[in-house]
Amino acid sequence: MSRKYHVYGVGNALVDMEFAVTPSLLQELNIDKGVMTLVDEIRQGEIIEKLNGNLCKQSGGGSAANTMVALSQFGAKGFYSCKVAPDEAGIFYLKDLQTCGLDTNVHNGNEEIGTTGKCLVMVTPDADRTMNTFLGISSGLSIAELVPEAIADSEYLYLEGYLVTSPTAQTAAIKAREIAENSGVKTTFSLSDPNMVEFFKEGLLNIIGSGVDVIFANEAEALKMANTTDFSEAIAHFKTLAKGFAITRGSQGSIIFDGQEILEITAYPVKAVDTVGAGDMYAGAFLYGITHGLTYAQAGDLASRASSQIVTSYGPRLATEDLKALLNT
Repeated sequence: MSRKYHVYGVGNALVDMEFAVTPSLLQELNIDKGVMTLVDEIRQGEIIEKLNGNLCKQSGGGSAANTMVALSQFGAKGFYSCKVAPDEAGIFYLKDLQTCGLDTNVHNGNEEIGTTGKCLVMVTPDADRTMNTFLGISSGLSIAELVPEAIADSEYLYLEGYLVTSPTAQTAAIKAREIAENSGVKTTFSLSDPNMVEFFKEGLLNIIGSGVDVIFANEAEALKMANTTDFSEAIAHFKTLAKGFAITRGSQGSIIFDGQEILEITAYPVKAVDTVGAGDMYAGAFLYGITHGLTYAQAGDLASRASSQIVTSYGPRLATEDLKALLNT
């Protein structure tokens, strides 16, 4: 059965603003290093004022959006459901999605008045990334932003863990999973961030329901999800949550479970300058692979190569030609 879309994604629409900072500046601003923290609009405005001279680049973002853009760059067909306001940032965001070749839910200029979400991505010299996010109108993402017929016409559904922070978005994620399950669409889910697991584990489990087809996580998220310090215990726990999974381990590569066996995927050593979007890129490349005839092992290798490339430059995206070149290596 041929479907229109390879992947249907749901996530927060955030304009990423990336800044180069020092650890001491983060301390001065009382910002927790290395994690994503939700902030209100006033607090975010204060931080932007302090960081203004350090802006490196701006792009349409949000975790699932980064994954969907990568997927589209590789050559897959994707649909992305999100919520923006009819402000300058929202117009920028929608144009960016369209430029990247993604279809999206209808935005006809009659959107609810508000502020489009922004994510301040602060990168330190050790390539670590710290995010302060004001979700803005994206926190109101709801079932209204879903397009059921497009979900049903997709091979895979992809949900980001950040949706768990908003009651309406969490409900939308559960509804999207149910529509997918009832339509024979495979379901995938990214845990997104250690803080999501630490503070919203029950909500994440609600989204996962009786189990999804694939879960994406990094090692820290996996250990927190399993409430253990033993990685083998985390692997065993993940087998109860999903038919398959991919757990990234930085320089140690990644571990994939294809439903039958555990696969160890080699890392590609590089000089990292910015880890923003590495997990998102991994998921995008992996999803491209499994929707285009690759085995889990082959898709994992492609994902490993793609995520190793993304950390060598600032920002959550690579040039399309650079990504496509990975398909020929």
